[in-house]
Amino acid sequence: MSTGIAAVVGDDGVARCPWGTGDPVNLAYHDTEWGLRVSGEAAHLERLTLEAFQSGLSWLTILNKRDNFRAAFAGFDADTVAAFDAGDVERLMADAGIVRNRRKVDAAIANARATVALRDGGGLEAFIWSFRPEPSPAPRTTADVPTTSPESLALSKALKKIGFAHVGPATMYALMEAIGLVDDHLAGCHRRGCAS
Repeated sequence: MSTGIAAVVGDDGVARCPWGTGDPVNLAYHDTEWGLRVSGEAAHLERLTLEAFQSGLSWLTILNKRDNFRAAFAGFDADTVAAFDAGDVERLMADAGIVRNRRKVDAAIANARATVALRDGGGLEAFIWSFRPEPSPAPRTTADVPTTSPESLALSKALKKIGFAHVGPATMYALMEAIGLVDDHLAGCHRRGCAS
């Protein structure tokens, strides 16, 4: 039997996924962005990069640093980040406005390079969306929301095969939720059904 938490009605009378209540930054992200499709290479590279940096941290930490990440990584322009050199890595490792983790910084640069190389095969956006699963029933509680799926495992393996790093199955599942490949807004949440 499920022991998770169902959608929560906030002080504003609106039902949301439990993580989207409380902190105003989480609430705004939940209500205006999470689960909505993004468009373009830079938007997909940004989400992939931020999900990789989030690994082991709270998502709120990443959201609070997102503007700094955008500045540090040139708006997630793949060509610019792909050209980063050792000096850029040192600059990033000295930037207190982002998460300073050498493996994640190196992965972000490797992923930008892999994104550029992927353009000949249709591009990052089309590649990620080719792993979109069939829609599933609305999860009733947080206990019904998986952390991985067969599709996220397949996406992870496929990305690693073409040079991406720090793209494990759980990280890729979080990416799939964030950009609307799967709709994990809970039953009763006012955003359920927003994924395209």
